[in-house]
Amino acid sequence: MTGTSGEDGRAIRRDTERVVNEVAQQLRTLDDGTAWFTALPPAGRAAVLQEVAGYAMQAHITTADGHGGVARSGVKPTANPSVMICMDPPRYGFAALPSDEHVKAFRVLVPVFSVADARRRQTYGKGTCRHAWHNLVPAAEGPQRQE
Repeated sequence: MTGTSGEDGRAIRRDTERVVNEVAQQLRTLDDGTAWFTALPPAGRAAVLQEVAGYAMQAHITTADGHGGVARSGVKPTANPSVMICMDPPRYGFAALPSDEHVKAFRVLVPVFSVADARRRQTYGKGTCRHAWHNLVPAAEGPQRQE
């Protein structure tokens, strides 16, 4: 099967939102997020890359965010995903990259989103954002997350 069903797609989007924001807020490591990502089927990985690229677009990433995220990613600055995200304006066609570059793309996109999201929350929504994904609590303080 090359695609995902409607329910599978919704589940991947919910999981993506949770995992990416947990990594962005340092409630989960990038390595843990990458392990989750690599366990997905190829179509799921492509869907996640599209979703996370959308998060980055909504965060209005800057070139500085791109460079800061790449520095945190563990991916070489010369790798395709690193170069794409640091362009001005950034390129977002990560799901169209060859599948052997999808893990690198995930490892780049999530930290870049994290940098941009933190910058925007400090600038625009300091203490006022009510989006559930911006207000996650560590597992010790709240309900246990389900895998």
